[in-house]
Amino acid sequence: MKKTRLKSRIRQPDGITSVKLSSKNQVVIPKRVREYLHIASGTEFMIIPYKGMMEFIPMEDVKDLEGAFPGIDTTIIREPDREL
Repeated sequence: MKKTRLKSRIRQPDGITSVKLSSKNQVVIPKRVREYLHIASGTEFMIIPYKGMMEFIPMEDVKDLEGAFPGIDTTIIREPDREL
């Protein structure tokens, strides 16, 4: 029998994975999915219900976006009555 080596990088999960809602109304995200999406313990999510489905979107701290759009014009044009 041939031995296989584990790959060093994380592959995209294959196919569909099912999970079950626990008696405490909790869902466990499978390890392979957590690793692929870089989801750590304590990550907060927005849950968006849509047509009988749910979408879990990890919430990111706005500070983490600093420098994400280099060169973007951040000038804010305000109405005269809203000037600081």
